[in-house]
Amino acid sequence: MWMRGGTSKGAFFLAEDLPADTTARDAFLLRVMGSPDPRQIDGMGGADPLTSKVAVVSRSAREGVDVDYLFLQVFVDQAIVTDAQNCGNMLAGVGPFAIERELVEAKDGETPVSIFMVNTGQAAVATVATPGGVVTYAGEARIDGVPGTAAPVPLEFRDTAGSSCGALLPTGNVVDVIDGVACTLIDNGMPCVVMRADAVGATGYEDRETLDAAETVKAKIEAIRLKAGPMMSLGDVADLSVPKMMLVAAPRNGGAVTVRSFIPKRAHASIGVLGAVSVATACLLKGSPAAEVAETPEGRRKTLSVEHPTGEMTCVLETDDAGAVVSAALLRTARKLMDGVVFA
Repeated sequence: MWMRGGTSKGAFFLAEDLPADTTARDAFLLRVMGSPDPRQIDGMGGADPLTSKVAVVSRSAREGVDVDYLFLQVFVDQAIVTDAQNCGNMLAGVGPFAIERELVEAKDGETPVSIFMVNTGQAAVATVATPGGVVTYAGEARIDGVPGTAAPVPLEFRDTAGSSCGALLPTGNVVDVIDGVACTLIDNGMPCVVMRADAVGATGYEDRETLDAAETVKAKIEAIRLKAGPMMSLGDVADLSVPKMMLVAAPRNGGAVTVRSFIPKRAHASIGVLGAVSVATACLLKGSPAAEVAETPEGRRKTLSVEHPTGEMTCVLETDDAGAVVSAALLRTARKLMDGVVFA
């Protein structure tokens, strides 16, 4: 099944329909997407990292969990398939897909789907609109980066801190200085390096095309990323899709912070779901580059609007008495695009 999940798009497979051998599976998926090729002309990929994604779903044997979800990023111009990260946008399609494939029985009205994210060992709950016990994709929810409206798919995350790096702050520091740039190395569902845009020669308000053409800025960011990888317990990240690089600036449209995201070497058209959670969390860390520019509300329940090139993404963060983030919720949408047979 081909689906849009959030601001991403890709293939959703039942695990049993893919080769069990990882090498054979990856070779198959490269053929499906048409990689490596900048246009992915001989496959289904959309010549963009955001449209060259795969969700592998299976019924879960874990107590209290409905399905397991493995996310795979298929590189566009390299013969690489990686499970080094999660994807919160594709996650939005997992609940509807699981119900459509009868892994989860639909209820009348709404159906909560508990999802174990295999990449990071964390769980999320997606609430799917199922009037009359049938998945619907039609609705009035709107998210920036996607035209029109669709049925809402609220996502709730818990215990995402350190999902890939072992700790929210893998170095133990709110600020690490790399190549003279103050950075927050953080993982609250997505490993990210958060820095002020003006520290690397950007404003933080550029559009995607301008950033992709800014070779000097990109070179600085990549040099920092390569040094940050080992510091975040990710090892050599030269061929990995993490950590994501986040340039922050003061908000301009009533939000909490403005972000320009690199995923990791190309500018993102918007921002990833879990990347937004990690940046929003960084905004709450006193003394961090994000906190220097962010405008954050008071109270234990904080709604932070993360501004990005095509709009904003709202994160609702719950904090404990010490101010630590204990849960995050976001609104996404999904739509079924095609259901059939793909050839490789």
